[in-house]
Amino acid sequence: MPSARRSRRAGALIAGVTAAALIAGGWLVANGSEDTTPPPQPSAAQGFPARPPGARPPAAPPLPASQPVRVRVPSLHIDAPLVRLGLAADGSLAPPPAGNRNLAGWYGDGTPPGAIGTALVAGHVDTREGPAVFYRLGSLAKGGTVQILRRDGRTAVFTVDAVEVYDGRHFPDEKVYGEAARPEIRLITCGGGFNRARQEYLGNVVVFGHLTDSQNAPPLPWARPRPDRFGARNAPRTAARSASPASPAW
Repeated sequence: MPSARRSRRAGALIAGVTAAALIAGGWLVANGSEDTTPPPQPSAAQGFPARPPGARPPAAPPLPASQPVRVRVPSLHIDAPLVRLGLAADGSLAPPPAGNRNLAGWYGDGTPPGAIGTALVAGHVDTREGPAVFYRLGSLAKGGTVQILRRDGRTAVFTVDAVEVYDGRHFPDEKVYGEAARPEIRLITCGGGFNRARQEYLGNVVVFGHLTDSQNAPPLPWARPRPDRFGARNAPRTAARSASPASPAW
């Protein structure tokens, strides 16, 4: 488990990176493709209720720190390798390599998924080549699960508490990035509409979850990426559109 010093350092790093720099103003909003239908957006029913719920899935005991190697969301058929993400020179979150659309990343200077704190996992909703790993993230429902396979052989299982969409101008930094007292996770991608003139998304879809289970498996010496799921055969169906550089994926 991370030391108190590391936890404080990770919290300071996250708190010091504003939403505009980390997400809304960076690479997650500027890669709209030209040939896809709008990615699904979460409904109000999937967000946090006005009043705290009476019964919530109990939290599982925290896990020791270990590098995450893969993210799975069974209900959305997401199964993608994870790469470590750091900060670019301008303070923004460095993106996963753009060549593989079935790839996500985790903020390596923050909390590893399964340990106490808030783990951050981010991925593209689309690229100029088409839908990407988190294209369907906005359709995830409360009560669903997110699985993080770790190098130590354990799988951290998170239950989804809410799925929200935020305008980039009013992104709730503390709510999304603030340090938690239990193991929690955030899955983040872009969404909230598309600005045709600027060719960028207007906000972000954020999945909130907390650790509810862990499963043991043989240790994983490395993450072995699978072939690109978004090839011609497996790509989500898209509506026919005229070839126009102004046609966004929103």
